[in-house]
Amino acid sequence: MKNSDFRMIKIRELQVYAFHGVYEEETAKGQNFFINADICLDSKRTDVLSDDLDATVNYAEACEFMSDYMKQNTCKLIERAAELLCREMLLKYPLITKITIELRKPEAPIGLPFESVSVVRSLSWHTAILSIGSNMGDKHEFLDRALSKLDDKPHTRLICESERFVTKPYGGVEQDDFVNSAVIIETMLSPYELLDFLHVIEKSEGRERLIHWGPRTLDLDIVFYDDLVMSESNLTIPHIDMQNRYFVLKPMSKIAGYYRHPLLGKTVSELLRELEEKESDES
Repeated sequence: MKNSDFRMIKIRELQVYAFHGVYEEETAKGQNFFINADICLDSKRTDVLSDDLDATVNYAEACEFMSDYMKQNTCKLIERAAELLCREMLLKYPLITKITIELRKPEAPIGLPFESVSVVRSLSWHTAILSIGSNMGDKHEFLDRALSKLDDKPHTRLICESERFVTKPYGGVEQDDFVNSAVIIETMLSPYELLDFLHVIEKSEGRERLIHWGPRTLDLDIVFYDDLVMSESNLTIPHIDMQNRYFVLKPMSKIAGYYRHPLLGKTVSELLRELEEKESDES
């Protein structure tokens, strides 16, 4: 899902007088900061041959925005200032897919001879595919509210949802049928930040984790996150058992059948077909 087709705007040594720092003297008197920014634009969303300013990011306007943001906000740490500046730039300019900012502080209160100190932060939009489901109460209403909350957070935007399917429960626990779908989102949250956000949504809709594979008002799982492969104690991407779950593969095949599993080397559509053939042979 990663897109390597991009254009880059480089901004170097943008000088801003602002009031960031740990010490009272820094926040009272202020000092000079310098911004170096690498701004990646997604060429698939813009006309690379266009001579229209609307087809790109106006770098003069971007400089004004970064300068104003640095002046109007105060952070103790330049690490946080760089993080917030990256996030605000991604939110301000939809054409930006990734931004790297170096925030340089040549007048830092170090007390020794030095030329400059700086921090670098990179932040980008990521594409994730989620499996969502419900088998309690008004199932469609629970899914609708989950989608609304996914799209309400500034750092996450809903791209599309598949059609919804009624599926049998998985795992052997006797319970009602599920309503399942798949959604594609774009997010600047890290995998763990996204997982925490999904848990917050589940909890807000009354999700209780009492019985493994038991009934639930809402179930939100990260299946894919870009082409990331990770396996840790409480988060595995791609989802560890997705190739054996019809309720995951069937909805996902409708909106991302082309997507290739980074470990299995097969597309979602191929995995679905294999699972259907396996279940047909077993029956």
